[in-house]
Amino acid sequence: MAGKTAIIASNGTLFDAYKVYNIATAAAASDHEVAIFFTFEGLNLINKEAYGQLPLPAGKEQIAEGFAKGNVPAIPELVEMAQELNVKFIGCQMTMDLFGLEKEAFVDGIDVGGAVTFLEFAKDADVTLTF
Repeated sequence: MAGKTAIIASNGTLFDAYKVYNIATAAAASDHEVAIFFTFEGLNLINKEAYGQLPLPAGKEQIAEGFAKGNVPAIPELVEMAQELNVKFIGCQMTMDLFGLEKEAFVDGIDVGGAVTFLEFAKDADVTLTF
C-alpha cells in the first residue's frame, strides 16, 4: 500500500458527498488504504433512503444542471465505486443510536463503530480530511 487516507464525513449535502467520494476513490485508486467515518448528517451519504436525493446547499440549485450536463456519476454509483476499490465505510455507532438508526438503514458492507474504531485506523494515516 502506498499510504493511508482517513476521512470524516459529518455533513450531508450533495456537495459533501462528492468531496468525500471523489477524494476516497482517488486515494484508493492511488493504492491508499482508505476509511471513511460517517457521523451526524454525514450518515446520509450512506443511508439507503437519503443518499440518492441529497440536498444541494441553499442558493446552489443551478449546479444540479451542471452535474447532469457533465455526466457526473450519481452518489449511489460513487458509493459502489468506492466499495469496489475497498474503501472501508464506518458508521458512527453513537450517532446511529442517537437517531434510532439500525445498520440495515445503510448500504451493505458498512462497519459500525465508535470514534475509537476510526482513531485506530487514522492514528498512522498519511492524509486525514474532514468534510
